[in-house]
Amino acid sequence: MTWTRRDFAGLLLPQRLLFGQGIATRNVTPRPRGKPSGLPFHAQFTDIGPAAGLRAPVIYGEAGHKTYILETVGCGAAFLDYDNDGWMDILILSGTRLDSAPNSTGATNRLYRNNRDSTFSDVTEKAGLHRTGWASAVAVGDYNNDGLDDLFITCWGQNVLYRNNGDGTFTDVTREAGLLHDKTRWGSGCSFVDYDRNGLLDLFVANYLEFDPKNIPLPGGAAFCNWKGIPVHCGPRGLPPGAPSLYRNNGNGTFTDVSAVSGVANARGSYMMTAVAADFDNDGWPDIYVACDSTPGFLFRNNRNGTFTEAGLIGGVALSEDGNPQAGMGLGIGDYNLDGSLDIFKTNFSDDTSTLYRNDGKGFFDDVTGSSGLGVETRFVGWGAGICDLDNDGQPDIFLATGGVFPEVAQRLPQYPLSTPRVIFRNLGGGRFEELIEAAGPGVAAPHCSRGCAFGDFDNDGDIDILVINLNEPPSLLRNDMGGNNHWLKVKLIGVKSNRGAIGARVTARYGGRVQSQEVLSQSSFYSANDPRLHFGLGAAASADLEIRWPNGNKETVAKVAGDQLAVIREGEGIVRTEKFRK
Repeated sequence: MTWTRRDFAGLLLPQRLLFGQGIATRNVTPRPRGKPSGLPFHAQFTDIGPAAGLRAPVIYGEAGHKTYILETVGCGAAFLDYDNDGWMDILILSGTRLDSAPNSTGATNRLYRNNRDSTFSDVTEKAGLHRTGWASAVAVGDYNNDGLDDLFITCWGQNVLYRNNGDGTFTDVTREAGLLHDKTRWGSGCSFVDYDRNGLLDLFVANYLEFDPKNIPLPGGAAFCNWKGIPVHCGPRGLPPGAPSLYRNNGNGTFTDVSAVSGVANARGSYMMTAVAADFDNDGWPDIYVACDSTPGFLFRNNRNGTFTEAGLIGGVALSEDGNPQAGMGLGIGDYNLDGSLDIFKTNFSDDTSTLYRNDGKGFFDDVTGSSGLGVETRFVGWGAGICDLDNDGQPDIFLATGGVFPEVAQRLPQYPLSTPRVIFRNLGGGRFEELIEAAGPGVAAPHCSRGCAFGDFDNDGDIDILVINLNEPPSLLRNDMGGNNHWLKVKLIGVKSNRGAIGARVTARYGGRVQSQEVLSQSSFYSANDPRLHFGLGAAASADLEIRWPNGNKETVAKVAGDQLAVIREGEGIVRTEKFRK
């Protein structure tokens, strides 16, 4: 009998989880760095957050100490066009402080309207989105197919569904939609997904762990409340994990809990974080992958009959290459090797690498972290992430936001600081990456205690900018100041028979002898939502041939689409509008 890595890991997994406590880290040695390529990197990032009007800090626990894990995890952000004016607006989530009176810190989720001049206006109060509490993640999607982006936000406490009213305001419709739950939950990753392909957006919701401060020891109060011999907040291992939920859209503004009948409720025992719904096995039906903290990741394969099978271990995305669970937090999804299938980049804890899983085209993955050159970096705790083409050369790069979790450790061990730089792994082709920090600009090199991040073109100039959550300071807005002469193409999809926002649609672009696939996602990175307009760097190619597979499985092609523009494609009609962006 031949034993595979996955078979061996499956035998060892229960013992590892039984004795493991606290946060999982493999304590790996970074791989040697290769000789720098010397190639110019044409993307340079500058933080213009304060100048753009993003001045309010993201309150999340005390800055100098953390009593509970609730104060450390942080939250996400979103690029969205809530007013349909063609410019990306910004949603920033927030926490609060345990010992503060409500509203005393000014903490609230915030909505910023794009003024179309590289500045934003805070319209939170007018929009009806003021909310104090412990927000986690956001999913953006048009659940009622009225052409307006709605918001689902997970929290410790009660999750909330906001319906976009189309007049600049939102209404909390959680109760009338049937999404209230009867006890406190710690909602984490979430995603709108049309899992049954009926044109209506359903909702997947992960839950991190069961948290009640009355029942949790103080720092150092148990075996799982120490790190590097220093008393720290307790968890996640040693605390009860949460369970996932799936809600089916009834088409009348309400949802039905189908967690049990769909099979997702059978997946237990992991601390679920970011959730991404995408077609990983190329069968035309959306699957769901969930990064899990210090426990095996979950891959829910869509059985195409309303049910799912959890296949993280057999699919190769539950563990690291050496069979260890990792502290999975953020997810970047993209086609880094240009083979038409979606790969997965997962961020983990310090003293460990992030993980790059290469898709074989059938939804089985290999851990290629070492061979890709990503194993050189183990210093930072990774959170938000993306696989996207930052320099428009036609090859998707990798970005990750980083930040520590233990102020008490940072005060005694300077090699584990709270504030750390962002990291870019620039795609060199051939499955290889090169780490860039200072060379990518001051917005990347500057240290912050960051969490979620979102990717989008806020200034409509044809490149990818990055919005980053920083705990207990204002968010960063990293403007991409692009050089060189590379071309690009943006694609906005409008569903007709499919859900209006085309979530789950796949675009495969062919340009300059290359093939790249992307999907419209409701959530990725860490608890965040990206610009729904798909962005393809084209390199020297001036046009691309597009194949669109809509969420209901229908396909259409559009040939020779000129680059350096936005192409709006309506299901069944082809391109209905184009727009040239300014430089």
